Amino acid sequence: MAWFILVVAGLLEVVWASLLPATRGFTRLWPSVGFLAALTASMVLLSLAVRDIPVGTAYAVWVGIGAVGAALAGVLIYGDDMSARQVVALALLVTGIVAVRLTSGE
Repeated sequence: MAWFILVVAGLLEVVWASLLPATRGFTRLWPSVGFLAALTASMVLLSLAVRDIPVGTAYAVWVGIGAVGAALAGVLIYGDDMSARQVVALALLVTGIVAVRLTSGE
């Protein structure tokens, strides 16, 4: 269950990171509220996950999910450019996240 909670926390990190540009420096109310809600929920779930998963492992997975997800959201939502080398780098990051999970012994 802790791993499921951690994945949800990572997905919520993608949400808050993706909402950050829409806040326009926290001058827009509803994107800012969404950002703060997703950020809070992500942190609460991360704190619950580290009850059963070592903090280093949980943090690495959480950050990895957030980084990959935010990069993909940037491309899909904001039209950010992504080079082939960046795609390879993100694939390596996903490989690393999976490896951390598979070698965690939990």
